[in-house]
Amino acid sequence: MAGRTSEATIQVLERSAGALATAAHQHLETTLDWYRDLEPEDRSWVSLIAQAGIRSFIRWCRDEGRVERVTADVFGNAPRDLTRSITLTQTLDLVRGVVDAVEGRVGDIAAPGEEAELALTVLRYSREIAFAAAQLYADAAEERGAWDARLESLVVDAVLRGEADDEVTLRATALGWAQTSPVLVVVGRSPERADVEVEALRRTATRAGWEPLIAVQGSRLVAILGGENVTQAPALIAGHFGEGPVVVGPTVPRLFAAGRSARAALTGFQAAPAWDEAPRIVHADDLLPERVLIGDRPARSQLVERIHTPLSSAGGSLLETASAYLASGRSLEATARALFCHPNTVRYRLGRIADVTGYDLTRPRDAHVVTIALSLGRLLNSSRRWRTSQYSDE
Repeated sequence: MAGRTSEATIQVLERSAGALATAAHQHLETTLDWYRDLEPEDRSWVSLIAQAGIRSFIRWCRDEGRVERVTADVFGNAPRDLTRSITLTQTLDLVRGVVDAVEGRVGDIAAPGEEAELALTVLRYSREIAFAAAQLYADAAEERGAWDARLESLVVDAVLRGEADDEVTLRATALGWAQTSPVLVVVGRSPERADVEVEALRRTATRAGWEPLIAVQGSRLVAILGGENVTQAPALIAGHFGEGPVVVGPTVPRLFAAGRSARAALTGFQAAPAWDEAPRIVHADDLLPERVLIGDRPARSQLVERIHTPLSSAGGSLLETASAYLASGRSLEATARALFCHPNTVRYRLGRIADVTGYDLTRPRDAHVVTIALSLGRLLNSSRRWRTSQYSDE
């Protein structure tokens, strides 16, 4: 045991503490490149840790190797942020440097015949201080992880509420989101083992080169993802969500604009059950009719702007043809009779409608979307005419 160190040797150790600290500092300067490259403040702290290590060794010898004091003696006064400046490997290099400085003077310090015992005591101490350093870094990582998780949750919550103030930006920057672009939001049902799947999702996103912000909010799982080619992310991460549709919001340039993507994804997730045949990965823009049903005003505006407005502006009877075709049950002949034209004319106009709007009325889903859009457009025009008439009467 370390308690076998004689009082004579301990007294020499105490008198040599200053010289040992100087030797340790010189050893660090000579052998460790990272130590020379540290900022002055961090360098000062590392030097103080080395000196504390020597004082702690002397107390450790006198106190019969009480392990529980090592961490407090050596690392107790150092700032926790120092674990961000130097790695665990570098800290162990520091420990070895101090130990080498002491070992190099064992012959001058130990009482006659105690050289081997003092060398063994130094070895035991180096092992204990290495364990103490590892525990310190583990505790710091756990504490930092808990803090990052809380910070991450706050940022996600702020994005979902549509906040984009300086405080949110600062929090996001602390999580590494300073220049992340572009960004999208993905919402789905929480998996059964949410804690396991969230970490798996985080690893999947990180390996692919994307920055993730993830939060479990009751029965839903929200992921904010940013980085190059982020539109490919939903296909990779969908397996980490629970059953049901995984809704993808539109891509936005930066995190500060992610509220728009989040609102679309959230309302899409809420409305998705209304579409029985919705695919597993579904974009919020593909759920515009269902979002209208739950009162989503942006979805209503988007449908009118995407479909009714361009058809109305295009001329060539495209709006009239679309309405007639849908009213006739998507029959070419019935539409042609209603419009007093040839079926080929109807067929040509259907092609033009697809070019103008991006929706093919011969497909059931597209026909459903356009039907809702035309109804919304008629309601909007009726409301405008009523307001205009009321204003004229006044």
